[in-house]
Amino acid sequence: MRVLLVDPPAYTPPYDRSLAAALAHAGADVELVTSRFRFGAVARPQGYVAREWFYPLSSRMGSSRARLAVKALEHPFGMCQLAAHRPDVLHMQWFGAPEADRWLFRPRVPVVFTAHDIIPRRTAARVGLWRTVFARCDRVVVHSLRGRDSLASFGVPEERLRVIPHPAFRSEVNRRDDGRTALALGLIRPYKGTEDSVEAVLKVDGARLLVVGDPRVPLDGLQATAGDRAEWRLGFLPDREIGRALSEATVALFPYRSEIDVSGALLQVIGAGVPAIVYDIGGLGEVVGTFGAGAVVEPGDVGGMALALEQLLANPNALEAARRGAEAARAELTWKASATAHLELYRELL
Repeated sequence: MRVLLVDPPAYTPPYDRSLAAALAHAGADVELVTSRFRFGAVARPQGYVAREWFYPLSSRMGSSRARLAVKALEHPFGMCQLAAHRPDVLHMQWFGAPEADRWLFRPRVPVVFTAHDIIPRRTAARVGLWRTVFARCDRVVVHSLRGRDSLASFGVPEERLRVIPHPAFRSEVNRRDDGRTALALGLIRPYKGTEDSVEAVLKVDGARLLVVGDPRVPLDGLQATAGDRAEWRLGFLPDREIGRALSEATVALFPYRSEIDVSGALLQVIGAGVPAIVYDIGGLGEVVGTFGAGAVVEPGDVGGMALALEQLLANPNALEAARRGAEAARAELTWKASATAHLELYRELL
């Protein structure tokens, strides 16, 4: 079976490359089509072929309006290359320019689309746009039951929807946490609710916050508010630094605000055996709640997040139970299981 995985803007290289490797290991002939990842190294292909068809110029430019203009000009050329390809199954991970793709994306092979963000935030208000895009996909993968229900309510036929859980990014860390460190991991964007993490930690005596990620919002005021109760390791950090942060974390905080399906950062945290406290947004609560890998609180309830943090830090038995839940999650949410589920889905279309 020839499978073409496509992530034009290289939004999720760890997911793309882990799935490609797992599918290849399961016997599929896999190609990954993407663009150069602008922020660091990516995993080398293992059993599959990776091609950077998209954005050869703009992916080498710094963040600017000029880069976005060049990217817009490059996009149709990548889509033309994609249209010329004839795999058995075309699996879109992301659409690089959905406003243009409603006209450019005219597949002539079976198509699967993984709705990582349910409906991407930047274009979420464009209802007609996304109904057109979804209509061109034979199957739509979501990572949670709530994601399935959201897209069914949006109008995607239920028979086209499939739930395939997001695997954990398993890692073995040398745990050396101090028993009081809450980790906020990942890109720092407005919807991530970093200010809620700061506020929750400040409400818990003795707790400290470790923020690890690349900021896309000004942080001066937040850093001043946190004072010496927070440590900030900012930028796109190498894997060894991410591993160091995970080893120092007692628990992780995910006070996300907007509707996503799941968080890759959450699966990275759980994959290291670190419990998490999450707002019940998208599928975050499903992951943590199903396995007892931490605590789930109502969206926006900073007091509830602080209380859950205090309980885990103050109660060794509760913390150990949450760690066992994280271990159970990473044992079950494997890339092998994901590849098996995807191959079953692909066979439905052949």
